[in-house]
Amino acid sequence: MSLKTRLQNKEIMVTPGVFDGLTASLAEAAGFEALYLSGAAVAYTRLGRPDIGLTTASEMADTMTLIADRSSLPVIIDADTGFGNALNAQRTMRLYERAGASALQMEDQTYPKRCGHLADKSLISAEEMVGKIAAMADARASEETLIIARTDAIAVEGFTAAEDRAEAYLEAGADVLFIEAPQDRTQLEQIATRFSRRIPLLANMVEGGATPITGADDLEDLGFSIVIFPGGIVRALARTAQDYYQSLSKHGSNKPFAEHMFDFDGLNTVIGTAEMLKKGARYDGSDD
Repeated sequence: MSLKTRLQNKEIMVTPGVFDGLTASLAEAAGFEALYLSGAAVAYTRLGRPDIGLTTASEMADTMTLIADRSSLPVIIDADTGFGNALNAQRTMRLYERAGASALQMEDQTYPKRCGHLADKSLISAEEMVGKIAAMADARASEETLIIARTDAIAVEGFTAAEDRAEAYLEAGADVLFIEAPQDRTQLEQIATRFSRRIPLLANMVEGGATPITGADDLEDLGFSIVIFPGGIVRALARTAQDYYQSLSKHGSNKPFAEHMFDFDGLNTVIGTAEMLKKGARYDGSDD
């Protein structure tokens, strides 16, 4: 089932953030229907840096290619601002689509952008964003590839301006709307009331961010179609990694941490080592 077809279902799609083949495979094994390749998560893990526009389109495309090789699930990829003007956005569309993305999320910030839950963002004009959306639609190879239009206007221009921008992006041909960082439940309700009957809506849950954490069932009742948890996996792994390194430094051994980690065989089971070796044996003549 394509992502476009899945979104015709009223049941909300819970979409976890991933940043490489391992996290993608673990998320797929957990039973999720789609994945979200987070630009923030790639910045956190590949660069060890904050989400302030430091990642490049090629780094994201490379990561998308590796995830598509490991998982069959549809992937929503963070396209930031399209990495420039409308022509850059078209190139980003072609690059990400060839890499295997099912949907591109693009926002109306200036470049370089910053995380939607950080302060001091700045925006391009609504007219320029409308042009970028149209440009991306013209560049996509398949109508099944979705354009998710995000506006960061709540924090910059206010809630009414964000709704007005979303209206313009809908009319420009966006397939999904993403109004970033609602500040309370009332704003979530207002977004759903105005748009949910006309276009799928995406909600972003960031632990410690500007939007109150709201469960998937609750968001579904409001009228949202997708909820993403983009950076949660990195926050979880970073906390575990910090504890692990401190334990190893203190004890000079992993024995005290053993209950909190896979052993050699355990990880090989998770990543399917035996199955891959058996598959390879079918092709090299050693499978008797």
